[in-house]
Amino acid sequence: MSQAPDDVLLRPATTPVHGRYLVRPPRVAGAGLWLVGFHGQAQTAGAFLEPLARVPRGERWLVASVQGLNRWYTSRTNQVVAGWMTREDREHAIADNIAWVDRVCDALAGEFGEPRAIVFAGFSQGVAMAYRAGLLGRRECAAIVAGCGDVPPELKAGAPPRPWPRVLAATGAADEWFTPARLEQDAAFLRTVRPDARTLVFEGGHEWADGLVRGAGELLAEVESAVGD
Repeated sequence: MSQAPDDVLLRPATTPVHGRYLVRPPRVAGAGLWLVGFHGQAQTAGAFLEPLARVPRGERWLVASVQGLNRWYTSRTNQVVAGWMTREDREHAIADNIAWVDRVCDALAGEFGEPRAIVFAGFSQGVAMAYRAGLLGRRECAAIVAGCGDVPPELKAGAPPRPWPRVLAATGAADEWFTPARLEQDAAFLRTVRPDARTLVFEGGHEWADGLVRGAGELLAEVESAVGD
């Protein structure tokens, strides 16, 4: 938490906030398979929905793209974009974001029925949200897809309240931010908590590229097979 001057008292306060998410319903009603995604910094739920929906999947899958609550205008184009958090009041922002994802999942369940399996997927800054949703949210998930982003430090520092699900952690060979070396550092940790955690270095940079799309589709197929009919 940021510090106030000595003669000023700094106090947190809570308030309800409205957010948004986009949904592509499954073609088969009541199947209960969800792919829920979290966009990167300075993106929107709408911008990430199309790349997320490129992941190969059967007709039983619902696809939802959740937008971060922190919105602003871009300086050049005056477009609305969003992010998940800053370093200020970090712990409060993490709690708010987890609660927001829980509310989105509650709304999805109210409209489409409770899930039988959830896969949380994140890109860049949204990767931390995928990990947090899967390990700290109210609903367990079957797998996490982490595209071009790292495991948040608080999940490395202590045991989460539930076992780790399947994980696919990936980055581009030419990614200059989340480099393959950083991916390997995460992989070393992930294998201590989930020995079958898999990694993927795909052709491309910091992007939701075809190689990642294919890898995520293979993971979804495994989840669907495990759920059965």
